[in-house]
Amino acid sequence: MSTLAWISAASLLGGVLSVACAALFVLTARAAWVPMLVSYAIGALLGAAFLELLPHALEGAASARSVAATVLGGILVFFVLEKLVLWRHCHVEDCEVHDQRADAHDHGRSGMLILIGDSFHNFVDGILIAAAFMQDTQLGIVTALAVIAHEIPQEVGDFLILLHSGYSRMRAFMLNLASSFAMFAGGLLGYYALQTLQEWVQSIVALAAASMVYVAVADLIPGLHQRPELKATLSQSLLIALGVGSIWLVGYLTRNYTA
Repeated sequence: MSTLAWISAASLLGGVLSVACAALFVLTARAAWVPMLVSYAIGALLGAAFLELLPHALEGAASARSVAATVLGGILVFFVLEKLVLWRHCHVEDCEVHDQRADAHDHGRSGMLILIGDSFHNFVDGILIAAAFMQDTQLGIVTALAVIAHEIPQEVGDFLILLHSGYSRMRAFMLNLASSFAMFAGGLLGYYALQTLQEWVQSIVALAAASMVYVAVADLIPGLHQRPELKATLSQSLLIALGVGSIWLVGYLTRNYTA
C-alpha cells in the first residue's frame, strides 16, 4: 500500500468516522459517555506525542534543542489560534451549550463560525497525518488513531452547538460531514507539498506533537478537574492509561507489521 493511499484512507476515514460517531452519541442521547471519551482521548494524545511523534522527530533532527523549540513555538501558536476562535474545542458535556451563559456565548459564535474553525482544524490535522505517514507508516497509523480519538468528543461538542444555534439534526450532521472532508484535503496537500519540502517533515511532526500536548493539557484535562471525587478520578486515570496503552499497542503491532 503506497504512502499516498495510507494518507488518503486515514484522513478520509478519520474525518467521516469521527463525525458519524459524534452523531451517534448526540442523536441517541448518550451524552454521559462523552467524559469517558475525553479521558481516553487524553491518553491517546499524550501517548502518541511522547511515545511516537517526539522520538521520531528527535531521531532525524539536527539537535534536540531545535525540536524542543519547535514544540514550544507550536504550543504558543495553538494558544493564539484558539484565542482567535479558529481552533475551537468543546469536549465535555458541561460545555457552553449547557452553561447558563450559553445564549451569551452562542450569540457571539454563530454556527457558521464553528464550522469554519472546525474545517481549519480538520485541514491542519490532515497535514499532520500526511507528515507522519511520510516519516513512517507506523507513525502515521498511530497519529491517525490519536487524531480520531480526540476528534470524536470535539465533534460531539460542535454538533450540540449547531443544534443550539437552530440547525436541524440533519443539517447539522451534513454540515459537520462536509467540514470533515477538509482533513482529506489537508492530507493530499500535505503529501504533495511536503514531497518538495522534505526538510519540513521533521518540523511538522514536532508540531503535531505540540498540538496533541496542547489539546490534552490545556483543553481536555481542566475539564476532568470538575469531577474531583475519588471514583471519578480513578475512572479517569484508568481511561487515560488505557488511551496511552492503546497507542503503545498499536505502535508495537504496526512496527512488527511494517518491519
